[in-house]
Amino acid sequence: MKRHWLFIAILCLLFVAAAALFFLNPRLQTWLGNHLTIWYGRVNVWLNPPEKVSFSAAETELTLQPPTAIPTARATPTVVATPLPAYQVIRGGKYFSQHNRWNYCGPANLAMLLSFLGWEGSHDEVAREVKPYLTDKNVMPYELAEFARAQGYDAIVRVGGDLELIKRFINAGFPVMVEKGPHFRDIFGKMTWMGHYQVLNGYDDIRDVFIAQDSFIQADYKQPYDKLIEEWRSFNYTYLVAFPPHKRNDVLNLLGADADETSNYQRALQKASQEVAQLEGVDLFFAYYNYGTNLVALRDYAGAATAYDQAFALYDALPQDMSLRPYRILWYQTGPFFAYFYTARYLDVIEKATRNSIEMVRDDEPALEESYYWRGKAKIAIGDREGGIEDLTTCLHYHPGFNPCLEALHEQGIYP
Repeated sequence: MKRHWLFIAILCLLFVAAAALFFLNPRLQTWLGNHLTIWYGRVNVWLNPPEKVSFSAAETELTLQPPTAIPTARATPTVVATPLPAYQVIRGGKYFSQHNRWNYCGPANLAMLLSFLGWEGSHDEVAREVKPYLTDKNVMPYELAEFARAQGYDAIVRVGGDLELIKRFINAGFPVMVEKGPHFRDIFGKMTWMGHYQVLNGYDDIRDVFIAQDSFIQADYKQPYDKLIEEWRSFNYTYLVAFPPHKRNDVLNLLGADADETSNYQRALQKASQEVAQLEGVDLFFAYYNYGTNLVALRDYAGAATAYDQAFALYDALPQDMSLRPYRILWYQTGPFFAYFYTARYLDVIEKATRNSIEMVRDDEPALEESYYWRGKAKIAIGDREGGIEDLTTCLHYHPGFNPCLEALHEQGIYP
């Protein structure tokens, strides 16, 4: 009997010691919290496989043809390009890894890009501004460009890029940050498509590779040209260039016809149209999605909605394989919300923001301020003011100071 009580006393002492160690040790709390989150997510993925979720509310007839009216890009004088050397690299940048931090791809890559300009800050400094909520799932290119401008630099974001343009920027001394969709293992151990930034600061035509500072893989990573095109397509060939303000004319000259944003989207629309006619499978899905994204930028919301409908029907026809289906796409590219909202398809906005974005999160931290913003706006549009305000308030929880949500609340007479 004495042994029985001795055993219970020892267990109680161990429990008290463990509790004291946990509550007095923030590092242990963080470690345990992270591991519990990961295991919670793994169980959630097993119980609710995201690759089995469809994107179309109903069957959409596939014509496999984009809308016929394609805006013509603004005519520009033909410029004879100067031949480039076969090898070029820009030195002097600092490498930042995104590991041991949550969703740090954007901050790490922007810190690297700015380091080539002499900026001495860190990825943590970037993160405090662009992702104030720890587990924010995505940072948009425009947010990164705004941070660069706040540091005294200038920055441009364009779409429809190509390999030759990147090489010309590098040859002129400007590293380029691209947004793309590679396949990595996520925190749950699954091989899956996800959004990623990468800084390109050199190229080698002999080996057909860019020299990349990849925050997920390594410094001086050899990025194959063909693989970059495949991964870059899924983000409409988006790229960002930061530079000292006095070099703006140099950058605009390198951009040529793409210096004008409207012309840039018209040219990207033509590129997407060509790819729609050439590609199949998931690449065809991305081509249609890009077509819609470019039409949104050109304010053809009806045409964009049609393109997205076709893209989502193509998505649902893909094999139910997490390594094939880019189920996170609405986390990164919110064009469908614009298209459906401005064609009064409010229920589609609510459905996509809920089922195909917020509910796609498996770690119980749906830190997706854009999805809450658009769902909130759509709820208000159909008369659910209380639900809309709740979503807009949640948006600010995940991104304090997020201006679109603040403005939407101001329109409802609420000033948080």
